[in-house]
Amino acid sequence: MDIKEITGRVEKESLMVRQITAEIEKVIVGQADLINRMIIGMLCEGHLLLEGLPGLAKTTAVKSLAATVDASFKRIQFTPDLLPADIVGTQIYRPDTCTFEVNKGPIFHNIILADEINRAPAKVQSALLEAMQERQVTIRDTTFTLGDPFIVLATQNPIEQEGTYPLPEAQVDRFMMKIKVDYPTAEEEKEIVRRNRAGMTATANAVVDVSALTVARDVLSLIHMEDRLVEYIVQLTRSTRDPDAFGLDIGRMVSYGASPRASLWLEAAARAHAFINGRGYVTPQDVKSMAPDVLRHRIIVSYEAEAEEKTPDDIISVVLERVEVP
Repeated sequence: MDIKEITGRVEKESLMVRQITAEIEKVIVGQADLINRMIIGMLCEGHLLLEGLPGLAKTTAVKSLAATVDASFKRIQFTPDLLPADIVGTQIYRPDTCTFEVNKGPIFHNIILADEINRAPAKVQSALLEAMQERQVTIRDTTFTLGDPFIVLATQNPIEQEGTYPLPEAQVDRFMMKIKVDYPTAEEEKEIVRRNRAGMTATANAVVDVSALTVARDVLSLIHMEDRLVEYIVQLTRSTRDPDAFGLDIGRMVSYGASPRASLWLEAAARAHAFINGRGYVTPQDVKSMAPDVLRHRIIVSYEAEAEEKTPDDIISVVLERVEVP
């Protein structure tokens, strides 16, 4: 299949992206990048971590995305007293039959909203690890396969305060992307106030069937990517681990670089970015556009960098600027 034919299929199947976006925009004002990234995550069936201050519509955005797809959805409000069994489920003894019956938890849905995930202790957060990576859960001695699709969209508050717990690095790495949610513009905030005053509380409706997502993923695998771009992706990831080997003077700022999982997700995200832009081929700009979201939570800065108030995004900016583009 040549690129022209692939582009034709992409243009046809990517119509659903505009349908989903239009439906979400009935509820959410602005936040175009957030909506764009959430759709990419859903196309790639990758878990997403949304970080932003309170009141930026993170929860509403996830609920609206879930509503646009005809799939099962469950919100889990993470709290300090939450138990692992509250997520995956447990076995209940039935005296009348003298047997144990499995009571499945909320994890057995297609789209999971893990709201304020950093409010639960590590033991509870780790209960998601097997589900997120293996797409299965084990209750006592029985393993259950989760549905298709299965996506975890977690929100967290970046402000350090009592009652929050940092996510374990092993779990953070399982998120495809970490999306930073910022304040709306002045015009967008005026529109939010206007809608609220007018009582305009729209809700999103299902516009896409689950089968459409399966077809879209098949088309994603057809999108052409040059070997040079795959090499570029690997170089970006490796340069965060060993900056000196790539002539980058940021080695002192990095304690740990991105794992190979970053290369896998960056390749998938670049394909999805090309898809939502109606192209049957990947460009270097697709890779550069997605790199910050895929890499930022996989780079651990050094104490020296923290003292200079440098962030992973600052390191990624240097990498994107200095690593040669094919």
